[in-house]
Amino acid sequence: MDLKVLALPLFALLILTEAIVTGLRGSNAYAWQDFGGSMSQLGMNIVVKLGFDILVVALYFFLYQYRLFDIPNGPLQWFFTLLVLDFLFYWYHRASHRVRFLWCAHVVHHSSEHMNFGTALRQSPTGPLTIVLFYWPLPLLGFHPLVIASAGAIATIYGFWTHTETVKKLWWPLEWLFVTPSHHRAHHGSNPEYIDKNYANLLIIWDRLFGTFEPEVAPVRYGLTNNIHTYNPFKIAFTEWHKLLQDTVRAKSVTSARRLWTAPPD
Repeated sequence: MDLKVLALPLFALLILTEAIVTGLRGSNAYAWQDFGGSMSQLGMNIVVKLGFDILVVALYFFLYQYRLFDIPNGPLQWFFTLLVLDFLFYWYHRASHRVRFLWCAHVVHHSSEHMNFGTALRQSPTGPLTIVLFYWPLPLLGFHPLVIASAGAIATIYGFWTHTETVKKLWWPLEWLFVTPSHHRAHHGSNPEYIDKNYANLLIIWDRLFGTFEPEVAPVRYGLTNNIHTYNPFKIAFTEWHKLLQDTVRAKSVTSARRLWTAPPD
């Protein structure tokens, strides 16, 4: 059983709690049309993952046959896998902001102008097709496919709680080591100082090491620099892909077309 599926009732309870608490405070974290847009993307994402994850697991087991190393079984293997996954996710996330075809998938998650637990579930239906580009070497290096799946699920579940304005800054050692809601609020900001910052999912030390850390100081403006202004699920999911394909057709050469796919989205 996928651990993320088991976590869905907890996610629903946290969303309901956040909506009630912020409503009583008068801050109203949720705009319900926007929340519906997020849930539409979650539904489409789940449908894609149901089919595609089977192929990914099969690929990982195939590659695992030809592994270069044998990593001993046990708790240390699981924690080492989680650490390596978090490191790779940092680079996948960073590339998803700096490579246009990857951004076409990731932009869905940033398209909400609200920060709440519902936004955490605003996941692109094309996202599952891109992350495998970064994770496929793991089984070749000796990481067991089932351990990859379980550690990846825990990392995803952790990322859920960082999407809220209800939790303010935490005790400084936690803020220094782990990704917190404060760090991730800044990541979702369209303020110039927050763009392309705080890519990490579990450990914020990756951003500190690689020069992409930015603390939350100024109030955060959520969303994109050019917001899409639609709740149509298909436009949310595919607007950027449509723009990329249009630009590709208009390109004057194969080289120009290739650059459109691999250059930064700006």
